[in-house]
Amino acid sequence: MRVRTAGQAPGGGGGLTRRTLLGGALAGAAGAALAACGGGSASGAGSTTTRPSGVTGSRPNPKAPVGSDQLPQVDHIVVVMMENHSFDNLLGTLGRGDGLTLGADGLPTATNPDGHGDLVHSFHMPTECQLQGKPSQSWNASHTQLEHGNQGFVISDSGPVAMGFWSASDLPFTNSLASTFPLADRYFCSVLAQTYPNRRYLMAATSLGLIDDTLPTALPPNGTVFDLLNAHDISWKNYYSTLPTAGIFISLMARPSITSNLQKIDAFFTDCASGSLPSFSIVDPDFNRQSEEDPQDIQYGDAFLGQVVNAVMSGPGWGKTLLVWNYDEHGGYYDHVTPPAAVTPDDVPPDLLPGDLPGTFDQLGFRVPAGLVSPYARKDHVSHTVYDHTSVLKLVETKWNLPAMTRRDAAANDLLDMVDFSASPAFLRPPTLQAPANPAIDAACQTSGPGVIPPASAVTPIGA
Repeated sequence: MRVRTAGQAPGGGGGLTRRTLLGGALAGAAGAALAACGGGSASGAGSTTTRPSGVTGSRPNPKAPVGSDQLPQVDHIVVVMMENHSFDNLLGTLGRGDGLTLGADGLPTATNPDGHGDLVHSFHMPTECQLQGKPSQSWNASHTQLEHGNQGFVISDSGPVAMGFWSASDLPFTNSLASTFPLADRYFCSVLAQTYPNRRYLMAATSLGLIDDTLPTALPPNGTVFDLLNAHDISWKNYYSTLPTAGIFISLMARPSITSNLQKIDAFFTDCASGSLPSFSIVDPDFNRQSEEDPQDIQYGDAFLGQVVNAVMSGPGWGKTLLVWNYDEHGGYYDHVTPPAAVTPDDVPPDLLPGDLPGTFDQLGFRVPAGLVSPYARKDHVSHTVYDHTSVLKLVETKWNLPAMTRRDAAANDLLDMVDFSASPAFLRPPTLQAPANPAIDAACQTSGPGVIPPASAVTPIGA
C-alpha cells in the first residue's frame, strides 16, 4: 500500500478530494500572493524543426540567438488542457482519424475480457455523467491496461466502465472542433500515470519521478516553461477558474515572478476581447465541474471548451493566435492504440514503492483527444505524427528558440505539421462551430446519474 502524502487522493480518481487538498496546499504556500494577483520552421508548409535527439539544452535554431522570434506569424500560443479521457472514449466514433472500428451493425467491435469468462464490448454511455472514482488511471491501473495489447482495461481498477464512450450527441462542440480543425490522432499523454505527473510534463518535460497525485516540493533543475519565459522577457499567464496548473509544482507558489502571472478566468475573456493576450497562456477550467473528470457531467466541459475557443476566434488577436487543446491523460478509459516508446526525460527514475508495478519513463501513456486551432491551421488534415505533452513545450521552444529542458522535449515533435504558413490562412475568417452542450437543458444525468454500467447488452460470454 502506498504511503500517501499531502495532496494525494486514493485510487485512480477522487478528483474532488485531490483538488481540495491541492487548494489547501496552495493556500498555505502562497495565499497572500494569489490574492494579490487577483485571486517546425517558420517558412515551411507544416514543417517541423529538427534538433539532435534527446540533447538537453539544445535549441531549434543553433545559429539564431536564444529568445529570438522564429515564428512571426504567431503572437499568441494558448493551451487548454482538459482531464481524463482517451481518444476512443470521446472521439472514437467521430469518423475522422484512427478511432474505433465499427462492425456491420454500426457499433464498435472493441472488447476487453472481464476476468470472469465474459467480454465487455464498447458501449455508448447511458448519460453524460460518470461514475465516482471509476475508471482509474493510476500507475498500476494504467500499466495493467497496457497488458496483452491493451486488453487489461476491464480487469484493472477501471472495471467495465472503461469500455464506455460518448459521441457527437453528447459533446457537440468538441466533436465539431475535431471535425473542422486539424486533429492529432497520435497525441499521447506523457506517462502511464495520473494528472499531476502528466501536467508536470506539460510544464517541465519531466515529472521528477512523480507517478501519482502528490505534491513534493522539489523543482526541476532546468526550471519550468514559466521560468524559461521569464528569463527571456516573454509574457505569459496561467488563467485559472479554481486552481492554477502551475500549482502542481507547489514550490512555484512562493515565487512572486510566478504568482504575479496567475489570473482568474474572467481576465482571459477580457484579454481576448481587447486583443491583449500574453505571448503564452494556459487556460484552466473549474476542476470541480468543467474539467470532465469523474464524476462530472461532461457537458460542462464541452461548454467551457466552446467558450474558450469562441473567445479566441472572435477576438482581435485571432489572426496571429495558435490554440492547442488536449487532455492531461486517458482517465482509465479504453483506447485501442498501443503507446510507443519514448525518450527518458532525465536520469530520475519513477518513485516506486512496494506494490507498484515495474516501469520506467521510456513509455508514453495512452492517446488523448487533441488538436490545433489557428487561422493557419491546415484544412481537412489529420496528423498522424507522434506527440505528447512535451510537444507543446517544443512548440514554445521553436517559436522563441529556447533551450530544451530535458531529453524528452528535445526529442519531441513541435505540432507544426498541423499549420501551413506558406499559404494564405485557411481559417482567417473563423468557421461557425456546433453550439456547445447546455447541461441546463439536457440534464438527464443530473436526475438519473450515470445509469446502468455496463448495460446488459454490452456483456457476452467469451466465445459466444
